Amino acid sequence: MILPLLAAGLTAAAVPSLLPLPSRAQDAPAQSGDEATPAPAAPPTTPQAAEAPPPDPAAELAKKRDETRAELDALSKTINLSSDKVNELEKSIADLDKSSTTIRQALIDSAARRKTLEKQILDSEKKLADLGVKEDGIRRSLHDRRGLLAEVLAALQRMGRNPPPALLVTPNDALASVRSAILLGAVVPGMRKETDKLAADLTNLAALQAASTKERADLTATMTNGIEEERRMDLLLAENDKLSRSNAAELEAEKKHSEELAGKATTLEGLVASMESEISSVRDAAEAARREEENRKLLTDEQRAQAKALADSGVPDKNRIAPAYPFGELKAKLELPVAGDILRQFGDADGTGHEAMGMTLATNPDSVVTAPADGLVVYAGAFRSYGQMIILDTGDGYHLVLSGMDTISTRQGKFVFAGEPLAAMGAKRVASATALALETNLPTLYIEFRKDGKPVDSRPWWTAKDTGKARNDS
Repeated sequence: MILPLLAAGLTAAAVPSLLPLPSRAQDAPAQSGDEATPAPAAPPTTPQAAEAPPPDPAAELAKKRDETRAELDALSKTINLSSDKVNELEKSIADLDKSSTTIRQALIDSAARRKTLEKQILDSEKKLADLGVKEDGIRRSLHDRRGLLAEVLAALQRMGRNPPPALLVTPNDALASVRSAILLGAVVPGMRKETDKLAADLTNLAALQAASTKERADLTATMTNGIEEERRMDLLLAENDKLSRSNAAELEAEKKHSEELAGKATTLEGLVASMESEISSVRDAAEAARREEENRKLLTDEQRAQAKALADSGVPDKNRIAPAYPFGELKAKLELPVAGDILRQFGDADGTGHEAMGMTLATNPDSVVTAPADGLVVYAGAFRSYGQMIILDTGDGYHLVLSGMDTISTRQGKFVFAGEPLAAMGAKRVASATALALETNLPTLYIEFRKDGKPVDSRPWWTAKDTGKARNDS
């Protein structure tokens, strides 16, 4: 009974390499007497040949994740929204109240949904990679035990062809019966142990394959929702651009002037200073924000407490031109501007013999980048080796620097709210000074906090869920 069961299990699990028996077992002539015992040919505890060194788990997981990511990239190219879904999205945007407050709140909500979906995609990617590594481990174990399992099958087959003599039927074979009983008593438990282990491996393999299939189905649905949300955001950004573009010629002239100033600036401090003094939209907005901050400082303790309670109780005023909260009070409350894995933290070696002045995250292609906090866009554009960069003035002497994006959807002189979409990542890593010596080809976002012109560690400001270990942490 063991042989058919074992063979059926092997066939069901799609491991055909285990089924062929050695030629000596298939072609062996019938024997009798002592030679009919299976022990000499089927010791289940036969030591295997020298084994190859075990693979590095971290390297194996990284390789599997790269393979999974390539599969997901190929899958994303096959997903398209139906015309009905596109029409439904366009109608929902058309039905919105076309006010600045409504559009910007819809953008913030859309960005939050999109970042949630991107986090789910990252989690699914990790799960699939982990399941793939486990599947490979079981398959490798089965392959390594192929010779031993073949010997077990051969022994069972020989036992079926030449069963041990029965003592009561042929008393003359008593000695052979005793010998067979002794040998079988030593061999059968070992064969049963190997059979049970094989059955458990096959069961685990089937469970892992089922889990992978379900995870892939869920991931496909998540990616479809992500593409839908990306389309909704594009429509909202177009509407928001229409509302905010009061003088296209003036904005274009400021953009060219900003590019000239950026070309002359040699440091971030110099860039910020030139923007706040030379660009009228930035200068006027910064002055208005400072007046708002000064007015807030003049409030009594009771008025300040009431204002804080009002802000904490709901969505802050969307018409404000200054941060809803002092930046120093936002520690442990900010969310990362993009969904991704932390590669490098403030103070880590940056690969050039210096310490990193900010943190670097690896993201999925085309991920949305949002404002971590309320702030004035001091600069939006390319700057030296930083690539595409955004600088936010968040008040209290703090500036937030984001770089490594592919496209920017905001402009300098604009006041943005926490969670508002600012940019999108590209399809691959942008070559820049902040991305040197990173062991990834994924897009990377660099984040730097500066207080009074000097870089500071941003970790105290992120929420607990965003301050996990970096990939290169021990």
